Amino acid sequence: MATYNYVARDSLGKTVSGVSEAENEQVLVRRLRERGFWVQRVTLARGEVPAVPGAAALPKGATGLSSLFMRVKGKDLAVFCRQFATMFNAGVSLVRCLTVLEEQAPSYSLQQIIRDIQASVEGGETLARAMSRWPKVFSNLFIGLVRAGEVGGVLDETLNRLATFLEEDQRLRRKVRSAMTYPVLVLCFAVCVVIGLVTFILPRFMEVFRDLGISDTLPTPTRLLMAFSNLLTTRWWLFLIVVIAVVFVFIQYRNTKVGKRHWDWLKLKLPVFGKLNHKIALARFSRTLSTLLVSGVPILQAMETTSGTLENEIIADAITGARTAIREGEPIGDPLSRSGLFPPMVVQMITIGEETGSLDQMLSKVADFYEGEVDATLQSLTAALEPLMIVMLGGIVGFIVISMFLPLIHAVSSLSAGEMEETPGGKSE
Repeated sequence: MATYNYVARDSLGKTVSGVSEAENEQVLVRRLRERGFWVQRVTLARGEVPAVPGAAALPKGATGLSSLFMRVKGKDLAVFCRQFATMFNAGVSLVRCLTVLEEQAPSYSLQQIIRDIQASVEGGETLARAMSRWPKVFSNLFIGLVRAGEVGGVLDETLNRLATFLEEDQRLRRKVRSAMTYPVLVLCFAVCVVIGLVTFILPRFMEVFRDLGISDTLPTPTRLLMAFSNLLTTRWWLFLIVVIAVVFVFIQYRNTKVGKRHWDWLKLKLPVFGKLNHKIALARFSRTLSTLLVSGVPILQAMETTSGTLENEIIADAITGARTAIREGEPIGDPLSRSGLFPPMVVQMITIGEETGSLDQMLSKVADFYEGEVDATLQSLTAALEPLMIVMLGGIVGFIVISMFLPLIHAVSSLSAGEMEETPGGKSE
């Protein structure tokens, strides 16, 4: 996080100024507006480096090109947290822990990052502040938990909880990827088969049709298939340009704020997959908020961090709106219920947890429930997709084969009818 100086006006028109830490200027402005201030000016404190969204600070001696490859796998990050917590709990100093972790880091990128963090910590920075220089690697959740552990003197417990969270998150992601692997492979195989039939086999049949003199009397399915084959064989570059243009426009639109919201809304409304995406988002919300609360992070800061870690903008906005309502004195369950994105069971369990003072435990149970629901949905989805993809592949190949053989059948039938007409009474002489 960076430190900013700000000037704003309160609800009475009085000018106020102050200093605050935030991920970037936009986050600070949004936070001040939620408190009822009208922001006039935000500037970086002296000595601060501007935080570029999505860009990581470079370690000493690193170049801009090398920073592009600074990526760390989720499983490596989970192992890093677990080993860090074990050594720190055993009484090893913070700098010594980082030295050992750098030596046994499984990737060059992680070694460079740990080395930079160690240098920053030795220079007097806190661990959370040093990690915040790498937003591509350490999320807001990660940095928030580390900061809470440092302030509360329970860094080892916080790192253990963080390792557990990362392991559960990786487990969920692996299940989703493995469930989607088979359908994607079948789809790729189907595309390859169709392209092979249309570009190599169908042109041979077209030559046969011309030799038989029936190229002008082809049925509609064959004509459509021939048009598609001509496009792929003679104007493949046009087809490729159209495909690349469509993909490029879609990616550019999805990267815009409006496009991202439309895409996230669509992901929640898709048949079958919409419910799965919704359950995954609810599981992630519950697990993240529970981990933050049990680590001692205040509820408002925890909800702000949680909304920033969710990949779906629609649900993240609902959590941000709920945070504003909670700051104004409402219970947690009411604004979540009004959003229409949280099922009654989730709302009731959160309400009960708030009333009994066990909100973190209730959220953990909700996360366990929805992770189980995701597992069951993935199993049933995989079982249903396998025969569906096979039937779809068979239907596509069957359509191509029938379209190719229909003219031949018609030609053979015409020849047989002609021979019968030439022979009186249908008998050969």
